[in-house]
Amino acid sequence: MDCIVIDWYYSGMTDAHSIPLFNLFGETTVFPDVVHCERVLDRAGLHDWVIAPHRHSQMSQVFFIEHGSAHVVLDGAEERLASGRYLYVPPQIVHGFEFTRGTEGTVLSFPSPVVSRLGPKAAALTSWLATPQRGVVTADVAQLIAALAATYTSTGTFRAQRLVALAHVLLATLAEDDLADAAFEDPQAGRQIQRLDALIAKHLTDGWAGRDYAAALHVTTGHLNRIVRMATGRSLTAHLETATMTEACRLIAFTRLPLAEVGYRLGYSDPSYFSRRFRSRMGEAPSAYRKRVVGSEL
Repeated sequence: MDCIVIDWYYSGMTDAHSIPLFNLFGETTVFPDVVHCERVLDRAGLHDWVIAPHRHSQMSQVFFIEHGSAHVVLDGAEERLASGRYLYVPPQIVHGFEFTRGTEGTVLSFPSPVVSRLGPKAAALTSWLATPQRGVVTADVAQLIAALAATYTSTGTFRAQRLVALAHVLLATLAEDDLADAAFEDPQAGRQIQRLDALIAKHLTDGWAGRDYAAALHVTTGHLNRIVRMATGRSLTAHLETATMTEACRLIAFTRLPLAEVGYRLGYSDPSYFSRRFRSRMGEAPSAYRKRVVGSEL
């Protein structure tokens, strides 16, 4: 099973028009294990307790703060991660941290193929795994994190299988705690949402419309719209525009691309129309968003 780590990750990008893309922060080599576990000190201590904004294309992470705290930047928004709480970050989300010195905690990194094998599929679980989550670490979750950390440093013929199994239990437990009152969802709908979100990530800059995604999934546009609405509460059009504007926020906040170029990359040939749509969705113009999030120097 260890061989499945090969070729899961893209190399890092470092030019000013790209958001840094890492396997683990600061690393662009192949992912080192089937699951990765490290203490906050192991990584943050090497960078003066500051982890600059970056993202991962094929990896989800869980950050657990045992003692101390962290100032978190998550897709341009700021929040505080306090002691006894966790933060779950899915792929493509830009995230950065400024930890208080001496912060103790655990960082767990899960390659996307590991996360995607978590089943049986349910739309509620798929939706939960696709967006950032945060919450209180219960005693059961703390025990699971400790078991993962212990297994990570262990040896044995089936170590990789045990790591994957524990990863699945942890993620399912976090989601179940958070969605305790959620109704049962159709497993087939969950698989379709998962495939849709993968296609969106792949074709975000290709100008695909709802009908293109429906065709790729071999369903009608109306049927795909019903699946998306059931899983997210949004229409297919709103779901696609949310993904587009989320990426726009990342590019505006974390690159030096001209605003018009950001629009072009995301399929808007008319800069003024892109600006209007951004303002409509985000409540402010792209230029105002950039100034507010990163300052006037860009």
